[in-house]
Amino acid sequence: MPELDLRLLQSFLAVAEEGGITRAAARLHLAQQAVSAQMQQLERAIGVKLLVRTSRGVLLTAAGRELAAGGPGALDHVDGLVERVRGVARGENGKLRLACKPHATAEFALEVTEAMEATVPGIDIVLTTASTLAEELRLLTTGAVDAAFLWAPVGDPRLPCAPVRSDRRMVALAADHPLAGRRDVQLADLADEPVIRPAGPVAGNVLAHWLAEPRPDGRLAKRGPAAERSEDHLLLVARRRGVWLAPEPISRYFRSPHVRWVPVADAEPSTLVAVWTSEAPTALVSRMIAEVRVLTGWHEP
Repeated sequence: MPELDLRLLQSFLAVAEEGGITRAAARLHLAQQAVSAQMQQLERAIGVKLLVRTSRGVLLTAAGRELAAGGPGALDHVDGLVERVRGVARGENGKLRLACKPHATAEFALEVTEAMEATVPGIDIVLTTASTLAEELRLLTTGAVDAAFLWAPVGDPRLPCAPVRSDRRMVALAADHPLAGRRDVQLADLADEPVIRPAGPVAGNVLAHWLAEPRPDGRLAKRGPAAERSEDHLLLVARRRGVWLAPEPISRYFRSPHVRWVPVADAEPSTLVAVWTSEAPTALVSRMIAEVRVLTGWHEP
């Protein structure tokens, strides 16, 4: 397939519109010899005769007339493509693939999507759900998604992140637990309670966060059973196998008549962060973070 130099096409269209090389050269601010050489180069590149030189100027061959008819559209298409590419670089359009948890962060992701689509009409946000932290990290590290909302720490230092919201910590207790009727509890009240922990290989700082370690008195949490999904955590709490420490948004979605959620007054808040990959559209991610912080009222400390 022959390569078509857009500069040669632009010069050819000027020749076709002006009806001669001399007038086209003046319009293009080029020497007549330069434009003549460009026409010869274009004909060699395509492999057909485009112009017939006469004493009164040039005439287009049938092939030349075809190129003159389709050339402007081709240039417009390229110009439009270039502008769309620049728009992606400016964060004005493009696709952003976003992962979220079906319950804990899905509603938040929908709010973000609506806000982004209202302010960036050219954006296309694709939402993908993932039920576990491991699944979200897999989607990110394999390039299946560009970004996600996770509670810090994420556990993968390769992924850049930015804080967007702070959530108070809650504890899920069996409905008949002695602390279930309290307005709030302290971590000291939970000292002897086994805490349900994330299943699978988990980074040390991630595990410490979900166990609320170290405690104010320096002690570590009593280890409870491991669970992979939020639904599994809830079932273990209902069966009195342990308690579950989680950010408040999780408590709003995982309800059960067998479980009570109580605020933990002295636990450090959980920080929700936007996480993205090195291949993500940087400008769109920056726009998303800005929109999210407007929604949440987040300000850097």
